[in-house]
Amino acid sequence: MDFEILILGSDANAYYMARCAFEAYHKKAYLIGKERLAFTKFSNILNITYEPHIWEEKEFLHVLEKFAQEHSNKKIILISTNETYTEFISKNKGKISKSYIYNYPSIEIIKSLTNKETFYKTYKNSSLTFPETIYFDCKNKTNILSSLTYPVVVKPANVVEYNHLKFSGKNKIYKVNNQKELYDIIKKIKNGGYQDKLIIQEFIPGDDSNLFDAVIYANQKGKVEFMSFAQIGLQERTNSMVGNAAVLINGFNTTKGDVLKQSKNIKKFMENIHYQGFAEIDMKYDYRDNTFKVLEINARQGRCSYYVSALGKNLVKTIVDDCLYDLPKEYEFLNQQVLLSFVPKGIIKKYIKNKLFKKQALKMWKSVIKPMQAPSDKNIKRFLMLHKRWWHYYKEYKNSYWK
Repeated sequence: MDFEILILGSDANAYYMARCAFEAYHKKAYLIGKERLAFTKFSNILNITYEPHIWEEKEFLHVLEKFAQEHSNKKIILISTNETYTEFISKNKGKISKSYIYNYPSIEIIKSLTNKETFYKTYKNSSLTFPETIYFDCKNKTNILSSLTYPVVVKPANVVEYNHLKFSGKNKIYKVNNQKELYDIIKKIKNGGYQDKLIIQEFIPGDDSNLFDAVIYANQKGKVEFMSFAQIGLQERTNSMVGNAAVLINGFNTTKGDVLKQSKNIKKFMENIHYQGFAEIDMKYDYRDNTFKVLEINARQGRCSYYVSALGKNLVKTIVDDCLYDLPKEYEFLNQQVLLSFVPKGIIKKYIKNKLFKKQALKMWKSVIKPMQAPSDKNIKRFLMLHKRWWHYYKEYKNSYWK
């Protein structure tokens, strides 16, 4: 059956999904993004256009309808790369053209995961474990309890609202060392226009190698088909990117955490809530009680999820096989070792603190997966841009606010 692939976004997530489409079907996916980003520039494996108002729901629906009319003789695989698009798709299932094929959960489930306050409160008695958390309402002047133990992590509960804001000093998440810093950050966020709840959460001790990433795909029937489980050695360091993996190894674990037990907990949780589609689960291992604490669940594939394709599960083909061809698959836990890196080898040598992880990453470097560098994407401008970006990482890590 002939079909087209439409990816919503222009970031790293959008690029590697287009790469998956090209590697699986040798065809260029269509991308529609809000703005021009470096990740998808100068590429020969995708077709991209820009709609500056696509983050407005009415315009979003108009753009999808226009694209469907332009490809009226084909089915269209529809793929979201961020929370805004995912919510729009799920919320408007009855309004989106029948030409589109996609797999996302109900808007109620998406909102229960995307809003961090709702997430922690709704699922506190589930099979998952969470960090200790309190909530601050930016609309009132309630003081934070002086009994807080520092450091703490501060992040927005309403990710969609926060992502649409621009203000000086805006970070994705904040690590706070004392009460004065806490009040200063709250003031900055409120002055930037954010009016919803803030999450104030215990900082789980340990360096970046205590962070873990899992990717699952649940088919249209709500059954999990596969799950990865990767240890992160290093996270990104820019204001908007802290919390995203820069280096990870799937099937590797230097902690005492029971990965198999946690994977079963995640599978049980996702099937119990009748989840559908891709999800990325961010966790941090807490050596104080030997548990994996879930930080968030993204209702889509994550920025670093391309490594799943290297494990034999091409992300786009997974959607096509399930949603277009209705091909059932048995559950598989992906425990093969694969190294993924967004940063050069020198950053690994200098900044990864976990010696065992660093040794393994350097050992595997010859077969490293670089999501932004598809071998089939031969464009000298892109080659030069990406290598300039690699060298720029040294400056980012040296000057990072996140220590």
